[in-house]
Order: sequence, then structure tokens, then C-alpha cells
Amino acid sequence: MAYTVVAHYRCAPADETVVRAALQKMREQTRTEPANEAYEVHAVVDEPGGFLLYERYTGRAGFEAHKAAEHFQELIVTMVWPLLTDRSVTFAESV
Repeated sequence: MAYTVVAHYRCAPADETVVRAALQKMREQTRTEPANEAYEVHAVVDEPGGFLLYERYTGRAGFEAHKAAEHFQELIVTMVWPLLTDRSVTFAESV
């Protein structure tokens, strides 16, 4: 059963370049994870500093492994999250 994550990240426009670069690196690293089926990063139109992430894994365990990965801790927890002004995440399973 596929496990999907949709995240909305918002940062100050001044931090957009740093967040964008970190998310692009994250995409490269995540796509090499065995359980990852998709990892897409989008800049939100007409919202400076807005990003939409679409992630899909083979199951919840794959997503948990993703969160435990060194690159997640380095790029997301340490670099991106401290720069965010807002973050919302939706989790879904295929039916």
C-alpha cells in the first residue's frame, strides 16, 4: 500500500534561495532511497517562499526510514525547518 506525504512549507522570501537549494538536494538524495517512489518539489505560484512537496513511498515503514536518514536530519531538520514560518503536512494511504 503506497504511503503519500504532501507538505506545504513557507519561509520568508529572503530565505527562499537557501530553502530551495536544500529541498533540491533532498530530492536527489531521497530518490535513491529503496522505498521512495516519488519526491517532487514545487514552488508555489504567486507565493514567494512557498513550497509544495509531494512524496510517495512503498509504505509507512519506507517513510519512517526516510525520516531516519542522515540527509533528512541534515537538510530538513537542521537547515529547512528552522527557516520556515509555516509548515503543514498531510499523510495518506492508497485505497
